[in-house]
Amino acid sequence: MALHFERTEFDARKDRLLIEMADRKLDAMLLFAQESMYWLTGYDTFGFCFFQCLVVKADGQMVLLTRSADLRQARHTSIIEDIRVWTDRDGADPTVDLRNLLNDLDLLGCQIGVEYNTHGLTAFNGRRLDEQLQTFGKITDASAVVSRLRQFKSPAEVTKATKAAQLADDALDAALPLIKQGGDEGEILAAMQGAIFAGGGDYPANEFIIGSGPDALLCRYKAGRRKLRKNDQLTLEWAGVYHHYHAAMMRTVVLGKVSKRHQELFEAARAAMGAVEEAMVPGKTFGDVFDAHARVMESHGLTRHRLNACGYSLGARFTPSWMDQPMFYAGNPEPVAPDMTLFAHMIIMDSDTETAMTLGRTYLTTDGPPTSLSRHDLDLIVR
Repeated sequence: MALHFERTEFDARKDRLLIEMADRKLDAMLLFAQESMYWLTGYDTFGFCFFQCLVVKADGQMVLLTRSADLRQARHTSIIEDIRVWTDRDGADPTVDLRNLLNDLDLLGCQIGVEYNTHGLTAFNGRRLDEQLQTFGKITDASAVVSRLRQFKSPAEVTKATKAAQLADDALDAALPLIKQGGDEGEILAAMQGAIFAGGGDYPANEFIIGSGPDALLCRYKAGRRKLRKNDQLTLEWAGVYHHYHAAMMRTVVLGKVSKRHQELFEAARAAMGAVEEAMVPGKTFGDVFDAHARVMESHGLTRHRLNACGYSLGARFTPSWMDQPMFYAGNPEPVAPDMTLFAHMIIMDSDTETAMTLGRTYLTTDGPPTSLSRHDLDLIVR
């Protein structure tokens, strides 16, 4: 099998899940998030774009219901031994197959937790699932159970994240020589992704963000390429990825002369990052981290130019996004704890002057101050 962790690692993860299920008095869980399946069993696929479900019983039994295309994938990449296949055909309703499976597992009338909040369960399939389960037993939303367990990284996971951060640094190193007047955004992207692949990394869970000129103010990928000009600006957000574990970085690079506004925004971003680092410690909450960022932005008169979140948890993620929960936003009560991998980003977009400035990197939380996983400093990059 092509497993990325020792069997004992998966056994420990299942033990943690079964304890949570016992605390919630759940007889079984229906997992639809690919991240949950990967974390618990190693199952590695993009087949979650179709219907599939991993059933986990309170006694530890696990059964995967999936399509024929993923049968060998599951056998080769996971520890799952019991794999059932629903048949692609006209009018197929795999939720009926799932209900029959639950009957076979003697779960009628039991308490079952369902992972609803995931791209692995579309609204269409979710409605069909509810129809099948409405008279089956007591159904509860258990979307946060595995996702919360995944927040806290084991030593083996920290090793993956550290490798991912090294690949993110390599990607920046590959990009910098190409960031110059006349430089092509396509060549920059190719160099960054190529460095990650050459280093043994994977595709990211979402596209890298790249934008120059006015597009430097965008926080999402868009199609179309541009060549850099004199006194330009280039915003990059990317992630090193290793065995699906992500370590993200973000920078706005200034070409040529640094404008007064770029300098002002950078100083604010750097100060906000320092405040966030001070707040990213046990005893503080994710809301406290956001507040630290917001106070610095307000003191620089940039409240309307900042975003309403300044980072989030990272880990093993699948498309369409590498963003994980919890996030740094106002009022989030989730406590900061050791052994989390967290991406903090300072994003300032001044649409009045079309000036962009961003700064971001991934940290590992500890019993004290967080540790940056990047070897790069936070200085303003000028080419």
